[in-house]
Amino acid sequence: MRLRHAGGDTVHLGYCTNVHPAEDLAGILRQLDTYAVPVREALGADLLGLGLWLAAPAAAALAADPAARRRLRAELTVRGLEVVTLNGFPYADFQAPVVKGDVYHPDWTTPARLAYTLDLARVLADLLPDDAARGSVSTLPLAWRQPWDAARADAARRRLDDLSAGLAAVERETGRAVRVGFEPEPGCVVESSGQAVAALSGLDTDRLGVCLDLAHLACAWEEPAEALRRLRTAGLPVVKVQVSVAIEAPAEATPALCRWVEPRFLHQTRAAGCAGAADPADPAHAADDLDAALAARLPGPWRVHYHVPLHAPPEPPLGSTLPVLRAALAALYAGPGAGCDHLDVETYTWGVLPAARRPRTDAELAAGIAAELAFAHAELVAVGLTPTEHRDRAGVSPGDAGRSGVTA
Repeated sequence: MRLRHAGGDTVHLGYCTNVHPAEDLAGILRQLDTYAVPVREALGADLLGLGLWLAAPAAAALAADPAARRRLRAELTVRGLEVVTLNGFPYADFQAPVVKGDVYHPDWTTPARLAYTLDLARVLADLLPDDAARGSVSTLPLAWRQPWDAARADAARRRLDDLSAGLAAVERETGRAVRVGFEPEPGCVVESSGQAVAALSGLDTDRLGVCLDLAHLACAWEEPAEALRRLRTAGLPVVKVQVSVAIEAPAEATPALCRWVEPRFLHQTRAAGCAGAADPADPAHAADDLDAALAARLPGPWRVHYHVPLHAPPEPPLGSTLPVLRAALAALYAGPGAGCDHLDVETYTWGVLPAARRPRTDAELAAGIAAELAFAHAELVAVGLTPTEHRDRAGVSPGDAGRSGVTA
């Protein structure tokens, strides 16, 4: 789905496919027919954007096989799908029964992470629509914060120099520019915008920048306009935005989170006291998972790194960080040009929502994703972007977004 900023920039909106467990090309193609095409049809859109997730083995195979890349692009095109961005944060097995801290490995101190990311860039260069200005790949914010020392920081910095050189080589060979965005996340070396400035300043900002996940931004208790100003002042571009919301719990409501504890993903929890703290992960106001926060009885209110559907917040007394999302979108698109041209709706947690709230069928999951995209599209129109593609009157409208058959 494409929109236009008043300054003339095209803004791409899609959904991230890391919600699906496909690990090879055959699985990816099945996923397109099972989910992506029904989502596009439900929206009545001529063209649907995907933030494609390719596990490392699939990325390596595609990077080594030009014919396979041409086939994948053709399969996308015939289905009315396009790809301008890839999610390169999870390396593999992202929908395994237990993921937790494994998602941060391999990290940016290793050659494996560099090779994977450059494979993604090579693949994306051949998938990009002819009229796309550039591509983007999101990746982890260097590493989990422990262990981390000067030697590991130096190793990561060398990998990032090699990444910049590799992206330049991809552009020379293909004529297509691909940028990589490091995604601040609770518990990692880079959690806040201030830590992003400290860790990433001085890089090749023509090719490297930040992927801003709006749920993560909320969990850091950052004010969006101020965080964006801080990044802009440091010269760090926002190369991608993940349009997401986290759970918010008032102080008196934190016990209601007990039924949201689940075994697959980490749900880092931050109390309001982490706002502006030198160490946002200080255990005085932070825990690395929801069950740990409940056991520690952190002071409330809390924000929990648990992506919930945009259009369907948890039942009261819980809520979502939707106001942070709205403030961030307003700040991103208030200027003379678009603050970012690649946006992905990234709710990868549909399969671990409390049982009464999770989709029971593939069709219900597709309907939920379509409702989220309709909601996100309406939010972007509300901050002044203009749709550029035809949308059939039979498609899901923003008013239908809460009636998709799945609540959260």
